[in-house]
Amino acid sequence: MAVLRFLILALFSGWAASYKKGDNVTLYVNKVGPYHNPQETYHYYTLPVCRPDKVHHKSLSLGEVLDGDRMAESLYFIRFQENVDRKTLCKLTLSEKQVDELREAIEELYYFEFVLDDIPIWGFVGYIEESGFLPHSHKVGLWTHLDFNIEYNGDSVIFANVSVKDVKPFPLEEGAGSAVGGVGVGGGSLTVTHTYSVRWYESSLPSARRAERLRDYSFFPKTLEIHWLSIINSLVLVVLLLGFVIIILMRVLKNDFARYNVEEEGGCDDLDQGDNGWKIIHTDVFRFPPFKSLLCAILGVGAQFLTLATAIIVMALLGMFNVHRHGAINSAAIVLYALTSCVSGYVSCSFYTQINGQRWVWNIILTSSLFSAPLFFTWSVVNSVHWWSGSTQALPATTVLLLLGAWVLVGFPLTVIGGIVGKNRAGSFQAPCRTRNIPRQIPPQPWYKHTIVHMAIGGFLPFSAISVELYYIFATVWGREHYTLYGILLCVFAILLSVGACISVALTYFLLSGEDYRWWWRSVLSTGSTGLFIFVYSVFYYRNRSSMSGLVQSSEFFGYSLLTALVFTLMLGSVSFWASLAFIRYIYRSLKMD
Repeated sequence: MAVLRFLILALFSGWAASYKKGDNVTLYVNKVGPYHNPQETYHYYTLPVCRPDKVHHKSLSLGEVLDGDRMAESLYFIRFQENVDRKTLCKLTLSEKQVDELREAIEELYYFEFVLDDIPIWGFVGYIEESGFLPHSHKVGLWTHLDFNIEYNGDSVIFANVSVKDVKPFPLEEGAGSAVGGVGVGGGSLTVTHTYSVRWYESSLPSARRAERLRDYSFFPKTLEIHWLSIINSLVLVVLLLGFVIIILMRVLKNDFARYNVEEEGGCDDLDQGDNGWKIIHTDVFRFPPFKSLLCAILGVGAQFLTLATAIIVMALLGMFNVHRHGAINSAAIVLYALTSCVSGYVSCSFYTQINGQRWVWNIILTSSLFSAPLFFTWSVVNSVHWWSGSTQALPATTVLLLLGAWVLVGFPLTVIGGIVGKNRAGSFQAPCRTRNIPRQIPPQPWYKHTIVHMAIGGFLPFSAISVELYYIFATVWGREHYTLYGILLCVFAILLSVGACISVALTYFLLSGEDYRWWWRSVLSTGSTGLFIFVYSVFYYRNRSSMSGLVQSSEFFGYSLLTALVFTLMLGSVSFWASLAFIRYIYRSLKMD
């Protein structure tokens, strides 16, 4: 309960503080990293910069730690509503190695992030100037003066940013022992003086709406625009597709019902002598599939992620994830994953019992580890790479123990409880037709009814429905954007599930019409293959839509892209299976069976 309480409390942080004139407003330094690699971040004090004798770190929430935040107190002294003009922060004597370190960071476009009253402040560490061709000039400069511009309303801080508009960069030449204009150097060292100014501006924006001010600010380039036109275009195509599938299926089924029921009136003895399509396999269509436990585990975990995704989107629509709550979505995802484990256990064990599964304990273990095991393996590899590089994305031991405790003490027990409840409350399978002891021979199938073809069709169509929105999601997760169009996201999520269900029903019908009753796994794989298309798109995004590079960023991107593809495979596979099962029960229940 203590772990669960901590996880829930981790969701709520970031409320605006109240100040009186002259009160100290703490500025925390957070992290630095290459501009084009959002997930490759390092502690600010890893650079040779001004730092206190003893570093005091801020107590962080779970979401902030998962987001790579490592906030520490700085030497900047800021008082509420009191301006400061060019105050000296510190004087540093840099060795040649430290100068080279700064040059390398500036050439890799390192940016820094400070935090003031939960408001992130971004700026570049230095400046690069490339000029001329012959001779070529390459100049690297360090920003040694920062202008802080802070907006306030009453007793609250509304917004803050940093500016170097009227500041000249301090040149960093090759080697520390060379002459630098106006500044004493020698003995292989370079002396740098860091200064700062603070300006306070009154704002009319109330503190309750200060998130809007941060959202409108653009240190990073804005690419997330209102894309209603693209969504409407996708929506029209999806509606036409669904209408086409539904109308065709209804007309075909109507003719099938009329033909089969007329043949039934002529007698049951001739049913197996003619080409009767899907009706002839009515004694085999509900024959339970192989690998029952794995199938049920997929259905259970898929139902869990369906519940989790819906809850995340609803919470976002309720405004629980504003830009001042650092890592709130990360915290929410962990809490919901632990709490919804009961859903996976219940769905998996309930259906496993219905299809005459006997090893229900093994089924619960498989369900609990179907996603958590790949997640732990991927995280171990990615976290090791971050740890090796010294990145702040490497989780500390206390956070690792907390997450492990959340799974061991909350997630796994809830899976077991859900599985026991599902086993005890499971009814009969409710098959409209009886199953023969001897399976019917399946006739040879044409190439377009093979599993690979169905996976290509069933995966591409749902992917095409979300391809537009997928770019914006990738730009948010792997870029610098704050996603705010959750209403559009909810519409696209509903479209994705609808398309997946309809395509699965159509492909299942075509499979049964060829007298092939092996629809159980086929229904999962057909639409579940959308995850493969999403991973292929992630490779395309990495190569053509981003500037990410390096081992640290690449390992995280491809590792978690694989996990994302797995999540979509489980979720859409579960939806398509239940849609196919409901469809098959409907058509066989509608026939006159002796």
